[in-house]
Amino acid sequence: MDYYEWMRLPHVLLPLVLSAAVSLHAQGTDAASATPKRSALNEQLFYELLLGELSALSDDAGAGFSLMLDAARKSNDPAVYQRAVEIALRARSGVSALLAAKAWSQAIPDSREANRYVLNILLGLNRTAEALEPLKRSIALAPANERSDTLWAIPATFAHTSDTRLAASTVQKALGNLLQDRELGPTAWAVVGRMWLRAGDKAAALNAADKGLSLDVHSEHAALLALSMIDPALPRAEQLVRLHLPEARAEFRMAYVKTLLGARRNDDAQVELQSITINHPRHADAWLVEGLIELQFGRFETAQQHLNHYLRLIDAAPDAQQHPEFRRGRTQAFFALAQIAQRQDDWQQADTWLQRVDNPEDVLQAAIRRATLMARQGNVDAALDLINSQVERTPDDARLKRSAQVQLLRDHQLFDRARSLLETAQAQNPDDLDLLYDLAMVNERLGRLDDMERLLRQLIARKPDDPQAYNALGYSLADRNLRLPEARQLISQALQLAPNDPFITDSLAWVEFRSGNHAEALRLLQNAFQSRPDAEIAAHLGEVLWTMARQSDAIEVFRQGLMLNPANDTLTNTLKRLNVPL
Repeated sequence: MDYYEWMRLPHVLLPLVLSAAVSLHAQGTDAASATPKRSALNEQLFYELLLGELSALSDDAGAGFSLMLDAARKSNDPAVYQRAVEIALRARSGVSALLAAKAWSQAIPDSREANRYVLNILLGLNRTAEALEPLKRSIALAPANERSDTLWAIPATFAHTSDTRLAASTVQKALGNLLQDRELGPTAWAVVGRMWLRAGDKAAALNAADKGLSLDVHSEHAALLALSMIDPALPRAEQLVRLHLPEARAEFRMAYVKTLLGARRNDDAQVELQSITINHPRHADAWLVEGLIELQFGRFETAQQHLNHYLRLIDAAPDAQQHPEFRRGRTQAFFALAQIAQRQDDWQQADTWLQRVDNPEDVLQAAIRRATLMARQGNVDAALDLINSQVERTPDDARLKRSAQVQLLRDHQLFDRARSLLETAQAQNPDDLDLLYDLAMVNERLGRLDDMERLLRQLIARKPDDPQAYNALGYSLADRNLRLPEARQLISQALQLAPNDPFITDSLAWVEFRSGNHAEALRLLQNAFQSRPDAEIAAHLGEVLWTMARQSDAIEVFRQGLMLNPANDTLTNTLKRLNVPL
């Protein structure tokens, strides 16, 4: 084929055929002497490749696949085999794709890529039991220095299998010979455990973690499996984690700390954090988390020390500053330090900290916080201008700016201006149902209850699977002691759509309280507050306790609420109305 014939090929085909030509030409060259031999790309094979591509592109995938697979078998070229597989996959013919992948794997038995295709296609076809041999081959073909990572990636490969027990059993069979291996056995057991955990068999998963750590207590993979299973109902999981802790990396210890914090075991978390800062003093994340915990408990001086130390560690490691996790961590530190300065009535220092936020993803949030500080000092219009001047990187930024402006106006009782802003925005974005909800809530604060109810019922009609509108309307009725049976029905509907939501549970509790069912209200509020410590829930829980003549318990809850948010309107109004001595 001469130059002009080549150039007459369709541009979309030329790269594909050229690629095959280069590959096949390389097969026809003696590597030692660089002496050309007879090329594998003869005229017949070339035209078969070309016709295969043309057929595939002209929606005759069957013919294209057959031609390409025949060319692959004749040339024994991996790229042509792969192209045959891709043509079949594009045509959504999993059976044909499997045929080509198996032919490729048989022709080139040491090809990891061919075996990978066989394994993934079998799993895609839900032929999980047949994946046993390809999985074994995948492990055997992996270089020794990659074998541990290859094992650890297996659960992700099986992530979409429908029969999870069969998947777990298949993986355990495939790893059978490795489960007693001193080097790879702990990881193999960890993989088996992850598979059984996905299948819902916690006992088998815990047993796998136990066996893995029995082989090597230093195995992080087995310890990570145990860590993922920590639960009061499975005390052995945490025992296994603690066996691993003495030699654990700081990163694993931090993962354990975050698990403890998620379980609200703050005291245990702090003990572990102190151990990390002593034994791994340059591990920045520990100082940040400990600083945030100290702030949560109002220990501002200690919090400042930890947060400033975190920033010094990050500033001393310029490479770390480029990592997304540390950029977000710096933002958290600046926000926390600004919060401390604000609690100490040092508004200027709070603003200085917020101005240091330079992570592009957090700049808008920092500006909104700065605007909030400005508004609290009486500069509402300047605060609104600051928010308005921020660059919008995404469509969500525009919504966030508008929401922040509305919230700022609401916080400063400027409800008419908030309503005007929302009406304008809603006219421009009639399909934005969040605006409809916000407008309803502003009308509620203005006492325009008919408008509020009309808007919320519009929202329910347009979005019947959204619990927010049901809950808002039900709570508004309950808070005013109106139409309590209807309020209970609305809130119950919201709970059906969002079971165990603590804020909706709080609303239901308020209906019970208004109905005189104090014991039931107390039970619901205690559950809600335990699930989500929040100042508004604290206000309701405290009031129920106060009404039940449990003043000391009520005062303790009110204090917790003030620590969470001292500016919450519901909480501050409740304290004034009840004349609570704090």
